[in-house]
Amino acid sequence: MKKNSNNTWYKWEVLALLWVAYLLNQADRQVFNTVLPAIRDALSLTDTSVGLIATVFNLFYAIMVPLGGWAGDRFSRKWVTTVSIIFWSIATMFTGLANGVVMLVIMRSVATGGGEAFFGPANYSLLGQYHTDTRARAMSIHQTSYYVGVILAGWLAGKIADSLGWKYSFIIFGAAGIIWGVIMIPTALMLTLGFSAFIFVITGYMTWVPAYLQEEFGQNQEMAGLNSMLWTYVAAFAGVLLAGTLSDKVGAKDHKLRMYIQGAGLILGSLFLFFMGADTALWVLYLCFAGWGFFRAFFDANIYTVLYDVTPPRLHASCSSAMIMTGFAVGALAPVILGALKQSMGSLSATFPILGVIWVVTGASMFVVGRMAYQKDYEKINKI
Repeated sequence: MKKNSNNTWYKWEVLALLWVAYLLNQADRQVFNTVLPAIRDALSLTDTSVGLIATVFNLFYAIMVPLGGWAGDRFSRKWVTTVSIIFWSIATMFTGLANGVVMLVIMRSVATGGGEAFFGPANYSLLGQYHTDTRARAMSIHQTSYYVGVILAGWLAGKIADSLGWKYSFIIFGAAGIIWGVIMIPTALMLTLGFSAFIFVITGYMTWVPAYLQEEFGQNQEMAGLNSMLWTYVAAFAGVLLAGTLSDKVGAKDHKLRMYIQGAGLILGSLFLFFMGADTALWVLYLCFAGWGFFRAFFDANIYTVLYDVTPPRLHASCSSAMIMTGFAVGALAPVILGALKQSMGSLSATFPILGVIWVVTGASMFVVGRMAYQKDYEKINKI
């Protein structure tokens, strides 16, 4: 959101972006209040326990707000606001996976509360930065998003919980926040986030699928080691060559189509993750392995091509290293998170749909950012 004093409409565009962000911020808080009885009953908690979760949230938020204010004055307010939105939204999604009071405190009270603490100061400061003679009017309009957010969340979170269960209220609202957050970011950062989600799913898959074949299908170590990788990576071999050729062909006409190919690969690959979690025959599972491998290669084929399209040539190595560092730092969490979910859910098959959701959200975000930012970033770097 680069300031442009010559465009009087731009400050209202900033207001619109922050209005939705603040709506999601307040809606995110109300979700917990709406489904609180369901959480208490499902996890066999006491009223004191669920009250403690809300108390720790507010206390941690209060403690962290001064740090959020310092960050908003020290760094780019746009970046602080955007990263905050994405961080608390991810924490909200993981709140939906909580299986006890400890995880609820960590995900809801600490992670979500801490993330939101960075949003408030930077959000208002950013709005005030663009609105001077219209500041009171802009702030008033901005405040209406709070009212709309709590009403919307109170109704919609309850409806989702009644239909699908309380966990999905957090997952859906968290996903909405992630999608809105990525709308506010440039292409290179979206690629880094996409790469992180990509590596998270792949690392979790490669760590646990051999054990899955041994435990659920009775395969010995030799056969499980072979079958868990053979079908996936033979298909990926074919997919990456096809995707690379296709990317060069369509990318020469429209550069953002490269990112569309990546997004399509994640979304189509996620479909096979959902089927992996179903009670299927072994040959169907192998077909899912192959389909997932084939479409994951569509992302693989374009990682560095997209990154180099939207970053300065003199910084290609640095940008690559930053993306790789972030991706593998996030991916490193996959084995332990999936292990904990496997233990609490009783089977690894129950975690495959969760991985699918991660790729669906990421793939959709790739389309949004590709549409809104790719060409602009490409032209800026190449000075067209």
